Amino acid sequence: MEIADGVYSMGNEKGGHVRAFLLDDDTDLTLIDTLFETDARLVLEQIGRTNRTVADLKHILLTHAHRSHLGGLAELKRLSGATVYSHEWEADIVAGERKAQASARQLLRPYPGYLEVYPLQIAFALGLDDHPPCPVDRLLEDGDRVGPVQVLHTPGHSPGHLAFYWQERRVLFAGDAVCTWPSFGAGWPALNLNLVQHRASLSRMAKLDAQAVGVGHGNPLTRGASARLHSLVETIGQPL
Repeated sequence: MEIADGVYSMGNEKGGHVRAFLLDDDTDLTLIDTLFETDARLVLEQIGRTNRTVADLKHILLTHAHRSHLGGLAELKRLSGATVYSHEWEADIVAGERKAQASARQLLRPYPGYLEVYPLQIAFALGLDDHPPCPVDRLLEDGDRVGPVQVLHTPGHSPGHLAFYWQERRVLFAGDAVCTWPSFGAGWPALNLNLVQHRASLSRMAKLDAQAVGVGHGNPLTRGASARLHSLVETIGQPL
């Protein structure tokens, strides 16, 4: 699914309808997150549909180190040799040296759509969601630029959570700061670690006035994206 010129959304129901994004800037390919499946099949199929080869994949950017987004990483690194990027706080989790930090909010009372998300939360809380480890090649900081996108440090969902903005095409990749599955919201409430940071990060992203927003779980926002982001800011931290 092409959501903007040279921006392709990929995913299926696995990992909580997780999504990854392939960017073609007419020079190289850049991938944001790697989906749940370890064989990287969906990413490789999308690369083929763009009349490119896996050798054209030069950058793999990770929004954060949760299992759903890391499944195909090791295989794509092996096949492409692409440079792998993450925030410093997430890098040792990506490399398999540390478990991702769970939220104490995971087992709180129900919220909209929780029955669909709950099995994923339990697996995460129990540490049952290991991914094939892969070293990170380069650490990213706020304001860096990789391929066509600017790096935004957007903590809240996790301490090293990153978003990416392709300014020329007004497309924001918000990671798990925003979801549209199982319902539209400021991520999955039970998995956001720091609500003060999360609100500030989302407010910052809303001010970019993006025309399209790729989210971590669910279909991208392609209509009224900026207004919908603004509408979420005050919902963060409200009772579940």
